[in-house]
Formats: sequence, C-alpha cells, structure tokens
Amino acid sequence: MTTPVIEARGLHCERDERVLFCRLQLQIYPGDIVQVEGPNGSGKTTLLRILTTVSREFQGELCWRGEDLHRQRLDYLNHLLYLGHLPSVKKALSPRENLQWFSGMGSGHKQLPIARALEEVGLLGFEDVPCYILSAGQLRRVALARLYLTPAQIWVLDEPFTAIDKQGVAALESLLQEHARGGGSVVLTTHQNLGLAGVKRLNLMDFQPPQGYYPYSPDSAGEEPETGP
Repeated sequence: MTTPVIEARGLHCERDERVLFCRLQLQIYPGDIVQVEGPNGSGKTTLLRILTTVSREFQGELCWRGEDLHRQRLDYLNHLLYLGHLPSVKKALSPRENLQWFSGMGSGHKQLPIARALEEVGLLGFEDVPCYILSAGQLRRVALARLYLTPAQIWVLDEPFTAIDKQGVAALESLLQEHARGGGSVVLTTHQNLGLAGVKRLNLMDFQPPQGYYPYSPDSAGEEPETGP
C-alpha cells in the first residue's frame, strides 16, 4: 500500500481553554485534494497552521512520508507551499518583484516565466505597478501566481478563492486539478462550492470532544473517552 505523504494521528488542539478538535486522524496521498470543513471558529486555519509547522500547539503525531515530520521538517518544507488567509504580498514591490523574491527563496521553480504566471491569474498589464495600488482581489491573484512557479508537491491553501471572480475561480479549480493529476497533494479551506471531482472532505465537527472528554494524554489517543454517570 502507498505510504501517505502526510499523516496525522490523534491530533488534539485547544485554544482559550476550549478543545477545537480531538483524536483527529488524516491521511493525505499523492493526487489528493482535501477540503477541511467546519463552521467559523472550529479550527480550520489552526489545523492548516499545524500541518505547515507554523504552530506546534497540539498533541499527537504528524508524519511525512512515514517518518516523524518534525525530524524531517527541512525536507518537508522544501516540498511545501503554504498560502495563508492573507496574501503575504509586499505592497512596496510590484507583482513581478514579489514573484522574483518568492522564486529566489525556494530550491527551484518551474520554468514558466513570471510574466506568464501573472497573465494566467489575470494581471497582464499590472506586472510592474506597486502592489499598494492593487485591489484585494488583485493582491490575492499575486499570491496565487506562486502556484504557477513552485515545484512544491504539497499545497496548503487557506481560503484561496477569497476576493476572486468567477473566471478566477474556474482557473484556480483547473490548476488544482492539474496539480493533483500530476501527483501533487492539496489541502485547503474554502466556503466555495468546489466544482472538482474526487475531493476528499475532512469535517472538523466529526472530531469534537464527546461529553465527559478527559484532558489529553498521549497514552489515551486511541482509547474511548470516559463519560459521566
């Protein structure tokens, strides 16, 4: 059987003395597109931050290609692209300059020219204008242009469809499908009804603590919780 590229075992996370999710199990294989679902405040962004090693405020195990993820963190990050809820674009730079900086940060990038990547996201003619004059949707498109440049196998995307129009949504869905068909993996959150076949869904409401749930213990990750009388 194929080893999952990412595996989460018994994840437990609390915030402000409230359990967001517990005993969460997740396996992500090459070609998977996984949509994390749940109401606002259920921990969707928190889970993405855990999967990208931004946050280590959790209990449980994370594995990368069958090995402890944190021991393989550098290798993992070399195969990861994380686009958070904010576009993370330097507004004093132009779209072209932002992507030149991004391309220089990684271990390599696709041979698609930056100008072509910007054209793909609908920013033809805006390549060299400062980003501080762009709209929220255009800033999001600058961030999404990284997807056309990165060699990363794992894409983790927090609300990538925010502030883009129908044409942009269709183009992004096509890109995600192409990435998965090429053996890549995608984990994302979105309120968009995806027009993609084969999307796996992880609903965080399925990992809520049952009544009487006791505090987390590593030895109890696979056990049934105690309940009150």
